[in-house]
Amino acid sequence: MNFVLSPEHEAFRASVREFAEAEIAPHATEWDRKHHFPVDVVRKMGALGLFGLAAPEEFGGAGEDGDFTSLCVAIEEIGRVDQSMGITLEAAVGLGINPILTYGTDEQKQTWLPDLVAGSALAGFGLTEPGAGSDAGATATKAELVDGQWRINGSKQFITNSGSDITSLVTVTARTGQREDGRAEVSTLIIPSGTAGFVVEPAYDKLGWHASDTHPLTFTDVLVPESNLLGARGRGFAQFLAILDDGRVAIAALAVGCIQACLDLSVQYAGERTTFKVPIGAKQGVAFQIADLQVMAEAARVLTYKAAALKDAGRPMAEFKQAAAIAKLYATEAAVTATRIATQVFGGYGFMEEYPVARFYRDAKVLEIGEGTSEVQRMLIARGLGLPVE
Repeated sequence: MNFVLSPEHEAFRASVREFAEAEIAPHATEWDRKHHFPVDVVRKMGALGLFGLAAPEEFGGAGEDGDFTSLCVAIEEIGRVDQSMGITLEAAVGLGINPILTYGTDEQKQTWLPDLVAGSALAGFGLTEPGAGSDAGATATKAELVDGQWRINGSKQFITNSGSDITSLVTVTARTGQREDGRAEVSTLIIPSGTAGFVVEPAYDKLGWHASDTHPLTFTDVLVPESNLLGARGRGFAQFLAILDDGRVAIAALAVGCIQACLDLSVQYAGERTTFKVPIGAKQGVAFQIADLQVMAEAARVLTYKAAALKDAGRPMAEFKQAAAIAKLYATEAAVTATRIATQVFGGYGFMEEYPVARFYRDAKVLEIGEGTSEVQRMLIARGLGLPVE
């Protein structure tokens, strides 16, 4: 398998990098400091076609001109200058558009996808709850079918793109009954923004991703039509697990962007900063650490784009699932290490918020947690090897 990106992908990378450096990089520090979610930039990303890279032309997407690898390239390049905007893109496509594109009816697709693909609207993905994260089967939110409507009660937490000025809906998992084996029947429902009883709670005060829109959600006797069921009833858990496989590769791409940023910033700083009349990059203690950043960037990128290539090639799900877990595990843990190294290279300046490495240091940790913790990835990899791990 060839892991060298095509000339078309590299040309696309150049265009996204130009956009990111012109429209995002100059403002990222201010957005981070003010916890500001830049809706205008999201719309510009939409105009560039970034939200439609994996969508058919009939909904305004790239169609045959796009693929999952292109999405990963875009996420990497946006994440290279601002992880908050990188996760906004990743979640908007992987967790917002993808469930409807994959499992929606023709009517649901026609209703929601054009605006989501255009970047004029965003959608949230409501899986995590106070008592259900990696253990998604512990979902407590309930939905009861009454007179042709679903009555939904419960709560979700840590939901990205769920409370912005342009959020149009969230898809949520909910218990809709009980299976014959006694386990909960979990289904997926579409809840439009502004529905009575659907409350978007105040945004979180997070360690990082300050410019990303993230909220807890509560549902109190929320009523939506029976037709708002997304996919088959009782298949919600399986649907969201499949969605997360794609999301893990996309998070790995975001981590690659973080590592590359640490590498670029460290190389520049080590060439400019002098001690004892020589650049610090001339000292092995610094140079070797930066060399390790290069190794991490290359290894994480190869693992990520291998997984993306498997997706685009339509390879067996088990093969893709294993590659996705490997890419997510390595790239995200490497990103956390990379930010620590970069901060050390910058010394005292790395501890100052005016330098981007401080922001990347804060942003990186959640990469090991979101869309499946490192522990979950190790469990999936072990199961893929045939081990009976619990």
